[in-house]
Amino acid sequence: MIETSFANGLIILVFAIGYFAIIFEYNIKINKTASALIMAVVTWMFAFLTEQHNTTDDLHILIGHLGDVSQIIFFLLGAMTLVELIDCHKGFKVVTDMIQTNSKKKMLWIIGFITFFLSAVLDNLTTTIVMVSLLRKLIPDREERLMLGAIVVIAANAGGAWTPIGDVTTTMLWINGNISTLAVMKNLFFPSIIALVIALLLFGRGMKGSYPQLAHNAEAQVSEPGGRVIFYCGLGALIFVPIFKALTGLPPFMGILLSLGVLWLITDLIHRSDIGREHLRIPQILTRIDTSGVIFFLGILLCIGALEAVGLLQAFAYFLNTHVHNLPLIATSIGLVSAVIDNVPLVAATMGMYDLPTYPMDSSIWQLIAYCAGTGGSILVIGSAAGVALMGLEKVNFIWYMKKISWIALVSYLSGVGVYLLQEGLLSRF
Repeated sequence: MIETSFANGLIILVFAIGYFAIIFEYNIKINKTASALIMAVVTWMFAFLTEQHNTTDDLHILIGHLGDVSQIIFFLLGAMTLVELIDCHKGFKVVTDMIQTNSKKKMLWIIGFITFFLSAVLDNLTTTIVMVSLLRKLIPDREERLMLGAIVVIAANAGGAWTPIGDVTTTMLWINGNISTLAVMKNLFFPSIIALVIALLLFGRGMKGSYPQLAHNAEAQVSEPGGRVIFYCGLGALIFVPIFKALTGLPPFMGILLSLGVLWLITDLIHRSDIGREHLRIPQILTRIDTSGVIFFLGILLCIGALEAVGLLQAFAYFLNTHVHNLPLIATSIGLVSAVIDNVPLVAATMGMYDLPTYPMDSSIWQLIAYCAGTGGSILVIGSAAGVALMGLEKVNFIWYMKKISWIALVSYLSGVGVYLLQEGLLSRF
Protein backbone atom coordinates (compact mmCIF):
# COMPACT_ATOMS: atom_id res chain seq x y z
CA MET A 1 0.00 0.00 0.00
CA ILE A 2 1.08 3.60 -0.68
CA GLU A 3 0.63 6.56 1.63
CA THR A 4 -2.45 8.51 0.55
CA SER A 5 -0.73 11.86 0.01
CA PHE A 6 2.04 10.20 -2.02
CA ALA A 7 -0.50 8.28 -4.12
CA ASN A 8 -2.42 11.50 -4.80
CA GLY A 9 0.82 13.13 -5.88
CA LEU A 10 1.46 10.27 -8.29
CA ILE A 11 -2.08 10.58 -9.67
CA ILE A 12 -1.55 14.29 -10.32
CA LEU A 13 1.80 13.56 -11.99
CA VAL A 14 0.29 10.87 -14.23
CA PHE A 15 -2.58 13.18 -15.16
CA ALA A 16 -0.16 16.00 -16.01
CA ILE A 17 2.08 13.75 -18.14
CA GLY A 18 -0.89 12.19 -19.93
CA TYR A 19 -2.51 15.56 -20.51
CA PHE A 20 0.64 17.00 -22.06
CA ALA A 21 1.00 13.85 -24.20
CA ILE A 22 -2.51 14.54 -25.53
CA ILE A 23 -1.70 18.20 -26.14
CA PHE A 24 1.48 17.41 -28.07
CA GLU A 25 0.08 14.38 -29.90
CA TYR A 26 1.26 15.58 -33.29
CA ASN A 27 4.76 16.38 -32.01
CA ILE A 28 5.47 13.11 -30.20
CA LYS A 29 3.60 11.00 -32.81
CA ILE A 30 1.62 9.08 -30.16
CA ASN A 31 -2.14 8.83 -30.65
CA LYS A 32 -4.08 10.69 -27.97
CA THR A 33 -6.32 7.68 -27.39
CA ALA A 34 -3.35 5.59 -26.22
CA SER A 35 -2.32 8.35 -23.80
CA ALA A 36 -5.87 8.70 -22.46
CA LEU A 37 -6.31 4.96 -21.85
CA ILE A 38 -2.95 4.59 -20.08
CA MET A 39 -3.65 7.70 -18.02
CA ALA A 40 -7.08 6.39 -17.00
CA VAL A 41 -5.93 2.94 -15.90
CA VAL A 42 -2.78 4.15 -14.07
CA THR A 43 -4.66 6.85 -12.13
CA TRP A 44 -7.23 4.29 -10.98
CA MET A 45 -4.40 1.87 -10.13
CA PHE A 46 -2.84 4.39 -7.76
CA ALA A 47 -6.28 5.15 -6.31
CA PHE A 48 -6.61 1.46 -5.45
CA LEU A 49 -3.12 1.30 -3.91
CA THR A 50 -3.64 3.94 -1.22
CA GLU A 51 -3.54 3.13 2.49
CA GLN A 52 -7.27 3.82 2.76
CA HIS A 53 -8.01 1.31 0.01
CA ASN A 54 -10.96 -1.02 0.52
CA THR A 55 -11.41 -3.35 -2.42
CA THR A 56 -15.18 -3.68 -2.13
CA ASP A 57 -15.85 0.04 -1.65
CA ASP A 58 -13.39 1.10 -4.34
CA LEU A 59 -14.83 -1.37 -6.82
CA HIS A 60 -18.30 0.04 -6.20
CA ILE A 61 -16.92 3.56 -6.79
CA LEU A 62 -15.20 2.48 -10.01
CA ILE A 63 -18.30 0.69 -11.25
CA GLY A 64 -20.37 3.76 -10.43
CA HIS A 65 -18.05 6.00 -12.45
CA LEU A 66 -17.99 3.47 -15.27
CA GLY A 67 -21.79 3.52 -15.31
CA ASP A 68 -21.83 7.32 -15.60
CA VAL A 69 -19.18 7.27 -18.32
CA SER A 70 -20.94 4.46 -20.19
CA GLN A 71 -24.10 6.52 -20.39
CA ILE A 72 -22.17 9.23 -22.21
CA ILE A 73 -20.35 6.73 -24.43
CA PHE A 74 -23.56 4.95 -25.50
CA PHE A 75 -25.23 8.32 -26.09
CA LEU A 76 -22.27 9.40 -28.20
CA LEU A 77 -22.28 6.16 -30.20
CA GLY A 78 -26.03 6.40 -30.82
CA ALA A 79 -25.91 10.06 -31.86
CA MET A 80 -22.89 9.51 -34.14
CA THR A 81 -24.63 6.54 -35.78
CA LEU A 82 -27.79 8.56 -36.45
CA VAL A 83 -25.75 11.41 -37.93
CA GLU A 84 -23.74 9.01 -40.10
CA LEU A 85 -27.00 7.40 -41.23
CA ILE A 86 -28.35 10.77 -42.36
CA ASP A 87 -25.01 11.54 -43.98
CA CYS A 88 -24.91 8.27 -45.96
CA HIS A 89 -28.40 8.98 -47.28
CA LYS A 90 -27.17 12.49 -48.20
CA GLY A 91 -29.95 13.81 -46.00
CA PHE A 92 -27.97 16.92 -45.06
CA LYS A 93 -28.58 18.11 -48.61
CA VAL A 94 -31.98 19.20 -47.28
CA VAL A 95 -30.20 21.68 -44.99
CA THR A 96 -27.38 22.69 -47.32
CA ASP A 97 -29.90 23.51 -50.04
CA MET A 98 -31.45 26.05 -47.63
CA ILE A 99 -28.13 27.91 -47.24
CA GLN A 100 -28.06 30.13 -50.29
CA THR A 101 -24.98 32.20 -49.54
CA ASN A 102 -21.32 31.84 -50.43
CA SER A 103 -20.31 34.81 -48.28
CA LYS A 104 -17.85 33.75 -45.61
CA LYS A 105 -19.11 36.29 -43.08
CA LYS A 106 -22.79 35.46 -43.63
CA MET A 107 -22.02 31.76 -43.42
CA LEU A 108 -20.26 32.31 -40.10
CA TRP A 109 -23.31 34.01 -38.57
CA ILE A 110 -25.78 31.51 -40.03
CA ILE A 111 -23.83 28.53 -38.68
CA GLY A 112 -23.36 30.24 -35.30
CA PHE A 113 -27.05 30.97 -34.73
CA ILE A 114 -28.30 27.63 -36.08
CA THR A 115 -25.92 25.86 -33.70
CA PHE A 116 -26.86 28.10 -30.75
CA PHE A 117 -30.59 27.43 -30.95
CA LEU A 118 -30.27 23.79 -32.00
CA SER A 119 -28.04 23.13 -28.98
CA ALA A 120 -30.69 24.53 -26.65
CA VAL A 121 -33.17 21.93 -27.92
CA LEU A 122 -30.88 18.93 -28.37
CA ASP A 123 -27.67 19.25 -26.38
CA ASN A 124 -24.21 20.61 -27.14
CA LEU A 125 -22.68 17.22 -27.96
CA THR A 126 -25.37 16.04 -30.39
CA THR A 127 -25.56 19.49 -31.99
CA THR A 128 -21.80 19.57 -32.57
CA ILE A 129 -21.87 16.15 -34.20
CA VAL A 130 -24.74 17.24 -36.47
CA MET A 131 -23.23 20.61 -37.42
CA VAL A 132 -19.68 19.38 -38.00
CA SER A 133 -21.04 16.59 -40.17
CA LEU A 134 -23.03 19.18 -42.10
CA LEU A 135 -19.95 21.38 -42.52
CA ARG A 136 -17.98 18.45 -43.88
CA LYS A 137 -20.55 18.24 -46.65
CA LEU A 138 -20.84 22.00 -47.12
CA ILE A 139 -17.26 23.34 -47.00
CA PRO A 140 -14.72 21.35 -49.02
CA ASP A 141 -11.64 23.24 -47.77
CA ARG A 142 -10.48 21.82 -44.43
CA GLU A 143 -8.85 25.01 -43.08
CA GLU A 144 -11.99 27.03 -43.76
CA ARG A 145 -14.08 24.28 -42.22
CA LEU A 146 -12.00 24.13 -39.02
CA MET A 147 -12.69 27.80 -38.28
CA LEU A 148 -16.42 27.21 -38.66
CA GLY A 149 -16.06 24.05 -36.57
CA ALA A 150 -14.52 26.13 -33.78
CA ILE A 151 -17.47 28.55 -33.79
CA VAL A 152 -19.76 25.50 -33.65
CA VAL A 153 -18.07 24.47 -30.37
CA ILE A 154 -18.45 27.96 -28.86
CA ALA A 155 -22.03 28.34 -30.09
CA ALA A 156 -23.04 24.84 -28.97
CA ASN A 157 -21.67 25.38 -25.45
CA ALA A 158 -23.25 28.84 -25.19
CA GLY A 159 -26.57 27.56 -26.52
CA GLY A 160 -26.57 24.59 -24.17
CA ALA A 161 -26.01 26.72 -21.07
CA TRP A 162 -29.37 28.51 -20.96
CA THR A 163 -31.75 25.54 -21.03
CA PRO A 164 -31.97 22.60 -18.59
CA ILE A 165 -31.54 20.03 -21.36
CA GLY A 166 -28.83 21.80 -23.38
CA ASP A 167 -25.81 20.78 -21.30
CA VAL A 168 -25.17 17.91 -18.91
CA THR A 169 -24.09 20.25 -16.07
CA THR A 170 -27.21 22.39 -16.41
CA THR A 171 -29.24 19.18 -16.41
CA MET A 172 -27.46 18.09 -13.19
CA LEU A 173 -28.34 21.36 -11.47
CA TRP A 174 -31.91 21.14 -12.77
CA ILE A 175 -32.46 17.56 -11.60
CA ASN A 176 -30.99 18.36 -8.18
CA GLY A 177 -33.36 21.31 -7.72
CA ASN A 178 -30.70 24.03 -7.87
CA ILE A 179 -32.28 25.78 -10.85
CA SER A 180 -35.75 25.87 -12.41
CA THR A 181 -36.58 25.82 -16.10
CA LEU A 182 -38.08 29.26 -16.61
CA ALA A 183 -35.64 31.09 -14.33
CA VAL A 184 -32.51 29.67 -15.94
CA MET A 185 -33.85 30.34 -19.44
CA LYS A 186 -34.81 33.91 -18.57
CA ASN A 187 -31.59 34.81 -16.74
CA LEU A 188 -28.99 33.01 -18.87
CA PHE A 189 -30.32 33.61 -22.38
CA PHE A 190 -28.96 37.14 -22.69
CA PRO A 191 -25.45 36.36 -21.32
CA SER A 192 -25.26 33.27 -23.53
CA ILE A 193 -26.27 35.01 -26.74
CA ILE A 194 -23.95 37.96 -26.00
CA ALA A 195 -21.11 35.46 -25.60
CA LEU A 196 -21.99 34.06 -29.03
CA VAL A 197 -22.23 37.48 -30.67
CA ILE A 198 -18.86 38.55 -29.25
CA ALA A 199 -17.27 35.37 -30.59
CA LEU A 200 -18.88 35.89 -34.02
CA LEU A 201 -17.64 39.49 -34.16
CA LEU A 202 -14.11 38.42 -33.26
CA PHE A 203 -14.16 35.55 -35.75
CA GLY A 204 -15.61 37.77 -38.45
CA ARG A 205 -13.09 40.61 -38.22
CA GLY A 206 -11.08 40.66 -41.40
CA MET A 207 -13.13 37.81 -42.87
CA LYS A 208 -13.89 38.75 -46.45
CA GLY A 209 -14.82 37.17 -49.73
CA SER A 210 -16.77 34.07 -50.64
CA TYR A 211 -16.21 30.36 -50.61
CA PRO A 212 -15.15 29.19 -54.09
CA GLN A 213 -17.48 26.21 -53.99
CA LEU A 214 -20.10 24.87 -51.63
CA ALA A 215 -21.27 21.27 -51.60
CA HIS A 216 -24.87 22.20 -52.37
CA ASN A 217 -23.69 23.68 -55.68
CA ALA A 218 -22.27 20.35 -56.77
CA GLU A 219 -24.81 18.83 -59.13
CA ALA A 220 -23.27 15.41 -58.58
CA GLN A 221 -24.59 15.23 -55.05
CA VAL A 222 -27.89 13.40 -55.43
CA SER A 223 -29.90 12.17 -52.49
CA GLU A 224 -29.96 8.44 -51.89
CA PRO A 225 -33.31 6.58 -51.89
CA GLY A 226 -35.22 7.57 -48.76
CA GLY A 227 -32.83 10.45 -48.06
CA ARG A 228 -35.48 12.98 -47.05
CA VAL A 229 -37.37 10.43 -44.95
CA ILE A 230 -34.21 9.46 -43.08
CA PHE A 231 -33.24 13.12 -42.59
CA TYR A 232 -36.55 14.13 -41.03
CA CYS A 233 -36.87 10.90 -39.04
CA GLY A 234 -33.27 11.22 -37.83
CA LEU A 235 -33.68 14.85 -36.80
CA GLY A 236 -36.97 13.99 -35.10
CA ALA A 237 -35.26 11.10 -33.32
CA LEU A 238 -32.58 13.43 -31.93
CA ILE A 239 -35.16 15.99 -30.79
CA PHE A 240 -37.18 13.15 -29.25
CA VAL A 241 -34.38 12.28 -26.79
CA PRO A 242 -34.92 15.17 -24.29
CA ILE A 243 -38.70 14.70 -24.62
CA PHE A 244 -38.32 11.00 -23.82
CA LYS A 245 -36.21 11.87 -20.77
CA ALA A 246 -38.79 14.39 -19.54
CA LEU A 247 -41.66 11.93 -20.00
CA THR A 248 -40.06 8.78 -18.57
CA GLY A 249 -37.24 9.96 -16.31
CA LEU A 250 -34.89 7.53 -18.06
CA PRO A 251 -31.39 8.82 -18.88
CA PRO A 252 -30.72 10.30 -22.36
CA PHE A 253 -28.73 7.29 -23.59
CA MET A 254 -31.90 5.18 -23.35
CA GLY A 255 -33.69 7.67 -25.56
CA ILE A 256 -30.92 7.68 -28.15
CA LEU A 257 -30.85 3.86 -28.17
CA LEU A 258 -34.62 3.78 -28.71
CA SER A 259 -34.25 6.32 -31.53
CA LEU A 260 -31.47 4.25 -33.08
CA GLY A 261 -33.59 1.10 -32.90
CA VAL A 262 -36.53 2.82 -34.60
CA LEU A 263 -34.31 4.25 -37.38
CA TRP A 264 -32.72 0.81 -37.79
CA LEU A 265 -36.21 -0.64 -38.32
CA ILE A 266 -37.16 2.12 -40.77
CA THR A 267 -34.00 1.72 -42.88
CA ASP A 268 -34.41 -2.05 -42.99
CA LEU A 269 -37.99 -1.60 -44.23
CA ILE A 270 -37.03 1.02 -46.83
CA HIS A 271 -34.11 -0.98 -48.25
CA ARG A 272 -35.33 -4.53 -47.63
CA SER A 273 -35.94 -5.34 -51.31
CA ASP A 274 -32.72 -3.93 -52.78
CA ILE A 275 -29.48 -5.86 -52.31
CA GLY A 276 -27.45 -2.97 -53.73
CA ARG A 277 -28.29 -0.73 -50.78
CA GLU A 278 -26.25 -2.51 -48.12
CA HIS A 279 -24.13 0.64 -47.65
CA LEU A 280 -27.27 2.43 -46.41
CA ARG A 281 -28.03 -0.08 -43.67
CA ILE A 282 -26.91 0.49 -40.09
CA PRO A 283 -24.51 -2.50 -39.82
CA GLN A 284 -22.48 -0.85 -42.59
CA ILE A 285 -22.94 2.60 -41.03
CA LEU A 286 -21.42 1.36 -37.78
CA THR A 287 -18.13 0.66 -39.56
CA ARG A 288 -17.82 4.39 -40.29
CA ILE A 289 -17.98 5.46 -36.65
CA ASP A 290 -14.77 6.96 -35.26
CA THR A 291 -14.19 4.28 -32.61
CA SER A 292 -10.81 5.75 -31.68
CA GLY A 293 -12.44 9.07 -30.79
CA VAL A 294 -15.06 7.34 -28.65
CA ILE A 295 -12.43 5.34 -26.75
CA PHE A 296 -10.45 8.56 -26.21
CA PHE A 297 -13.53 10.06 -24.63
CA LEU A 298 -13.84 6.96 -22.41
CA GLY A 299 -10.23 7.33 -21.21
CA ILE A 300 -10.55 11.03 -20.41
CA LEU A 301 -13.77 10.61 -18.45
CA LEU A 302 -12.45 7.62 -16.47
CA CYS A 303 -9.33 9.59 -15.56
CA ILE A 304 -11.43 12.51 -14.33
CA GLY A 305 -13.45 9.99 -12.33
CA ALA A 306 -10.25 8.86 -10.59
CA LEU A 307 -9.41 12.47 -9.65
CA GLU A 308 -12.89 12.82 -8.21
CA ALA A 309 -12.78 9.44 -6.42
CA VAL A 310 -9.64 10.31 -4.43
CA GLY A 311 -11.06 13.72 -3.52
CA LEU A 312 -8.67 15.91 -5.52
CA LEU A 313 -11.42 17.83 -7.29
CA GLN A 314 -13.34 18.34 -4.07
CA ALA A 315 -10.15 19.52 -2.35
CA PHE A 316 -9.63 22.09 -5.09
CA ALA A 317 -13.22 23.29 -4.81
CA TYR A 318 -12.95 23.69 -1.03
CA PHE A 319 -9.63 25.51 -1.47
CA LEU A 320 -11.41 28.08 -3.63
CA ASN A 321 -14.22 28.39 -1.11
CA THR A 322 -11.79 28.91 1.78
CA HIS A 323 -9.36 31.35 0.17
CA VAL A 324 -11.41 33.30 -2.37
CA HIS A 325 -14.64 34.07 -0.41
CA ASN A 326 -16.22 35.57 -3.54
CA LEU A 327 -18.99 33.52 -5.13
CA PRO A 328 -18.99 35.18 -8.58
CA LEU A 329 -15.20 34.86 -8.73
CA ILE A 330 -15.37 31.20 -7.63
CA ALA A 331 -17.96 30.45 -10.33
CA THR A 332 -15.83 32.22 -12.94
CA SER A 333 -12.76 30.25 -11.81
CA ILE A 334 -14.68 26.98 -12.04
CA GLY A 335 -15.52 27.87 -15.64
CA LEU A 336 -11.84 28.51 -16.40
CA VAL A 337 -10.80 25.23 -14.77
CA SER A 338 -13.47 23.40 -16.77
CA ALA A 339 -11.40 24.20 -19.88
CA VAL A 340 -8.86 21.71 -18.53
CA ILE A 341 -10.91 19.33 -16.38
CA ASP A 342 -14.34 17.95 -17.23
CA ASN A 343 -17.09 20.24 -15.96
CA VAL A 344 -19.33 17.44 -14.67
CA PRO A 345 -17.28 16.49 -11.58
CA LEU A 346 -16.44 20.16 -10.99
CA VAL A 347 -20.12 21.04 -10.83
CA ALA A 348 -20.80 17.96 -8.71
CA ALA A 349 -18.13 19.12 -6.25
CA THR A 350 -19.59 22.63 -6.21
CA MET A 351 -23.04 21.26 -5.48
CA GLY A 352 -21.50 19.58 -2.45
CA MET A 353 -19.87 22.84 -1.31
CA TYR A 354 -23.04 24.90 -1.17
CA ASP A 355 -26.27 23.47 0.23
CA LEU A 356 -29.78 24.33 -0.91
CA PRO A 357 -30.98 25.68 2.48
CA THR A 358 -28.22 28.33 2.34
CA TYR A 359 -28.40 28.92 -1.41
CA PRO A 360 -31.96 28.03 -2.49
CA MET A 361 -33.22 27.23 -5.96
CA ASP A 362 -32.38 29.84 -8.60
CA SER A 363 -29.82 31.64 -6.43
CA SER A 364 -27.37 33.62 -8.53
CA ILE A 365 -24.52 31.26 -7.64
CA TRP A 366 -26.29 28.30 -9.27
CA GLN A 367 -27.19 30.20 -12.42
CA LEU A 368 -23.67 31.58 -12.78
CA ILE A 369 -22.17 28.12 -12.27
CA ALA A 370 -24.52 26.77 -14.97
CA TYR A 371 -23.29 29.44 -17.40
CA CYS A 372 -19.60 29.24 -16.46
CA ALA A 373 -19.32 25.45 -16.41
CA GLY A 374 -21.23 25.25 -19.70
CA THR A 375 -19.27 27.84 -21.68
CA GLY A 376 -15.84 27.81 -20.01
CA GLY A 377 -15.01 24.49 -21.64
CA SER A 378 -14.84 26.24 -25.03
CA ILE A 379 -11.52 27.86 -24.09
CA LEU A 380 -9.62 24.65 -24.86
CA VAL A 381 -10.68 22.04 -27.41
CA ILE A 382 -10.45 19.30 -24.79
CA GLY A 383 -12.55 21.22 -22.25
CA SER A 384 -16.02 20.18 -23.37
CA ALA A 385 -17.86 17.29 -24.96
CA ALA A 386 -18.45 19.54 -27.99
CA GLY A 387 -14.72 20.23 -28.31
CA VAL A 388 -13.80 16.56 -27.94
CA ALA A 389 -16.37 15.70 -30.63
CA LEU A 390 -14.80 18.27 -32.98
CA MET A 391 -11.36 16.93 -32.13
CA GLY A 392 -12.44 13.40 -33.00
CA LEU A 393 -14.40 14.23 -36.16
CA GLU A 394 -11.94 16.69 -37.70
CA LYS A 395 -8.66 15.58 -36.05
CA VAL A 396 -8.19 19.10 -34.67
CA ASN A 397 -4.73 19.86 -33.32
CA PHE A 398 -4.80 21.02 -29.68
CA ILE A 399 -2.08 23.63 -30.31
CA TRP A 400 -3.87 24.99 -33.39
CA TYR A 401 -7.04 25.49 -31.37
CA MET A 402 -5.16 27.09 -28.47
CA LYS A 403 -3.32 29.55 -30.75
CA LYS A 404 -6.23 30.59 -32.94
CA ILE A 405 -9.41 29.99 -30.98
CA SER A 406 -8.74 29.99 -27.22
CA TRP A 407 -8.37 33.76 -26.81
CA ILE A 408 -11.64 34.35 -28.70
CA ALA A 409 -13.43 31.78 -26.54
CA LEU A 410 -11.97 33.39 -23.39
CA VAL A 411 -13.14 36.89 -24.35
CA SER A 412 -16.54 35.47 -25.29
CA TYR A 413 -16.78 33.62 -21.97
CA LEU A 414 -15.80 36.63 -19.84
CA SER A 415 -18.21 38.85 -21.80
CA GLY A 416 -21.10 36.59 -20.83
CA VAL A 417 -19.98 36.59 -17.19
CA GLY A 418 -19.85 40.40 -17.22
CA VAL A 419 -23.31 40.65 -18.76
CA TYR A 420 -24.76 38.29 -16.16
CA LEU A 421 -23.20 40.24 -13.28
CA LEU A 422 -24.50 43.53 -14.66
CA GLN A 423 -27.90 41.94 -15.27
CA GLU A 424 -28.13 40.65 -11.72
CA GLY A 425 -26.57 43.68 -10.08
CA LEU A 426 -23.70 41.66 -8.62
CA LEU A 427 -20.83 43.75 -9.98
CA SER A 428 -20.56 45.62 -6.68
CA ARG A 429 -19.53 42.41 -4.89
CA PHE A 430 -16.14 42.32 -6.61
